[in-house]
Amino acid sequence: MPKALVVYDSKTGNTEKMAKAISEGIKETGHNVETKHVDKTSLDDLVLADAVILGSPTYFCSMSGKVKNFIDKSIAIYPDKLQNKIGAAFTSSGDITGGNETALLSLIQAMLMHRMVIVEHQSGSFGAVSIGEPDKKCLANCKEFGKRIANFI
Repeated sequence: MPKALVVYDSKTGNTEKMAKAISEGIKETGHNVETKHVDKTSLDDLVLADAVILGSPTYFCSMSGKVKNFIDKSIAIYPDKLQNKIGAAFTSSGDITGGNETALLSLIQAMLMHRMVIVEHQSGSFGAVSIGEPDKKCLANCKEFGKRIANFI
């Protein structure tokens, strides 16, 4: 059975809540999903997954340093270990002017370098976004995003 891996960093817990909601949506489709903090994720975890969903708080219009460091280590499995796997991204920030879209693009850009196939959010956005703590609507959107991602696995 296909497996999805949701990897996230979270300082305040907002991105973690989004990760869990996305995972719940994937799980509801009958797919296996594992949700892991970036500190507890290995490159082997990425290789063994059929889909990788990356989430990060938005820091200066980009991903967090922990996620960037993890992606930098992925050179060890470049160029073909993640090729043709499904990829998707999500982020949270403290303000609407926090640079969410560019943060999503920084995550997507890394996945594209690995020759992954990217699934966008159903709203036409690059991925799921929360401004501040994710409310019920945001978490419902994250869950739907998880279901959308599962359709491609």
